[in-house]
Amino acid sequence: MQLGLEEALPSLVKAKFATAKASQALIFSSTELSILRTKSGAPFQLRYCPALAKKPTDNNDKNKAKGPKPDPFDNPSEGLLIANIPTANASHVLVLNKYPVIPQHFIIATKLNKQQTHMLEQDDLAATHACLRAWEENKQNGKLFAFFNSGEHSGASQAHRHLQFLSVDEMKRDQQESSSWDPLIGRMLENPAKEAQELRTNPELPFAHYALQLPQEPSPETLYSSYNKLYEAAAAAVRSYISSSQDSGLELHPSEGGSSPISYNLAMTTSVMAIVPRRNEGTPIKNNQGVEVGSVALNGTLLAGTLMVKLEDEWNTLRNDELQLDGILTAIGIPRQ
Repeated sequence: MQLGLEEALPSLVKAKFATAKASQALIFSSTELSILRTKSGAPFQLRYCPALAKKPTDNNDKNKAKGPKPDPFDNPSEGLLIANIPTANASHVLVLNKYPVIPQHFIIATKLNKQQTHMLEQDDLAATHACLRAWEENKQNGKLFAFFNSGEHSGASQAHRHLQFLSVDEMKRDQQESSSWDPLIGRMLENPAKEAQELRTNPELPFAHYALQLPQEPSPETLYSSYNKLYEAAAAAVRSYISSSQDSGLELHPSEGGSSPISYNLAMTTSVMAIVPRRNEGTPIKNNQGVEVGSVALNGTLLAGTLMVKLEDEWNTLRNDELQLDGILTAIGIPRQ
């Protein structure tokens, strides 16, 4: 898919972000950053954002009649709108995230209000990959990471179908040069494939996950078949876990109307597509006395190798006890067989 933009995508996003931040069309919250590691050494970014613990709300909410949650992607505000794509006969819209913690965080949403819990379609994947490619046309812009949350255990917060983009350079900007963090999705390809389109996994990670290396210029059909192959593996892992762990409390979601029976996160770069089946959105955090000090929830940024907390006790506990990281990852994903 050709986006048909009159200006380079990174320039459009950066300019729109600067204008939206200055006009307060979006509310940016800075974070503190630390690097944690799993028992086997995989690095994860831990971000601390106390501002999100008191995320702004509409003062008039109590006076409003209860009704459907507002849809931020249906006729988005001019202050956040980046572009309609492709420019001729647009199928998707690009908008800024209203509450970012990473600069230039933006979103691709379907023009029609399609469901987040339904399967992605070929044009969703083609448009997403076109954005990833467009970002990297000038190597000075670095790489872009895309992710998708689907299902009640995935960290999804909006019903209107959308995927999200984060600049890898912006994610790395605050970390010390001595740290070795790079997006987790790339580490999933470290084991060599025996044949093309073979599913890959990384033994350093304590949860089920599957990745595929993409060709240099994948067709929309290749992207769609890769997604389906990954999804089938994730669904099989969930079903196997449910059948072998009948006291787990995990159940398949109702699939009437076309919704997926599983929760999952999908992520993509120009060269990799990966999926993680989910069984919990989050899990409690306990200090070294076993007292619960808070909780952590994860969405598709899991596949970048990041997690975020909002309370100081959560931040200090995880930094002082890195061994909790493996427990968190095991609790939110499907344990490796």
